[in-house]
Amino acid sequence: MDVICVTNKKIAEENSLDFYALIERIARERPKKIILREKYLSEEEYEIVAEKCIEACRKHEIDFVVNKFIKTAINLNIKSVHLSFKDFFERKNELSFFERIGVSVHSAEEAAAAEKNGACYVIAGHIFKTDCKKGVLPRGIKFLEEVLNSVTIPVYAIGGITARNVSEVRKTSASGVCLMSSLMKSENPFNILESIKNSV
Repeated sequence: MDVICVTNKKIAEENSLDFYALIERIARERPKKIILREKYLSEEEYEIVAEKCIEACRKHEIDFVVNKFIKTAINLNIKSVHLSFKDFFERKNELSFFERIGVSVHSAEEAAAAEKNGACYVIAGHIFKTDCKKGVLPRGIKFLEEVLNSVTIPVYAIGGITARNVSEVRKTSASGVCLMSSLMKSENPFNILESIKNSV
């Protein structure tokens, strides 16, 4: 099962981790993609962080994905971008530069619309309970199945994915899962990635 790493520099730093060293260690384990999500940064700040993360991804031949900041991706010649469903449709006319476009979706209808309008993959969530969405009920495996049945492009599950519950995702036709908090808190991402990949 493919694993996408979604970053959160704040979480890493709150856990006294060197964010850039962590990105290097994660890239070394060859996840499917690393999405630099840092939504709280200004675009100028984001571009500085992105420049520092690109090298590790290129060295280990990982697809580095810019989240939200289209101008930064173009400036840095990054051909992969990930967008919210809203941004995807509002900024469709700005996306001709990109070879790979991912979209976050929260319903089967959104997933189908994203595919129809050129998305290469979607990330669907949140599937399980997660601290990142405190007080918000998870959508569950049934929701994931609905998304999967609505599209032919790859679907990745996000939200509360752990080695204990990933087997439920594995039973579906999802292409993989996304991890954020667990990786951003870990001094040894190898163990987390291996536990996800090897779970049955």
